[in-house]
Amino acid sequence: MKQYSEEFKTNIIAKMLPPNNVSVPELARETGIPKDTLYTWRIKHLKANGQATAQQVPSGGLRSEEKFAVVMETASLNELELSEYCRRKGLYPQQISTWREACLQANGAAPNKLNRGKLRQQTKDIKQLEAELRRKEKALAEAAALLILQKKVQALWAEPEDGKSSSGSAEK
Repeated sequence: MKQYSEEFKTNIIAKMLPPNNVSVPELARETGIPKDTLYTWRIKHLKANGQATAQQVPSGGLRSEEKFAVVMETASLNELELSEYCRRKGLYPQQISTWREACLQANGAAPNKLNRGKLRQQTKDIKQLEAELRRKEKALAEAAALLILQKKVQALWAEPEDGKSSSGSAEK
């Protein structure tokens, strides 16, 4: 069983807790630490600090609609008002900022779905053009090889004639 330093555990636990809220499966992929180990570390940390368990962490149970509602409610708040709102709701400003970015990215992804057909057609066209390019490159290479062979054949046929004429002129 691999042993981890307390400092390392603390850093990993900090990533799992707000404001970072990195998911356990994501951390497991990044670090190679088993998910069960990460869950255990987080639960022990929360119990030791008298905090809620993982299932009771604020935002952990919020549905996407609720997160969107929070983003909408806080859109016009200044920093002080946002802090007060977060204290009342048991949230962190960084969480709301992350949710706001997710909402913006979600809205940006919609046109991509509309353009999926165009993207498929472009991909198909690219593959077709690449295949045509490969075919033409092969044909060009073959033509170059034939040209070289033709020159070699001409050189071979030309040498004996040149050789006879040069030896014949040397005899005279």
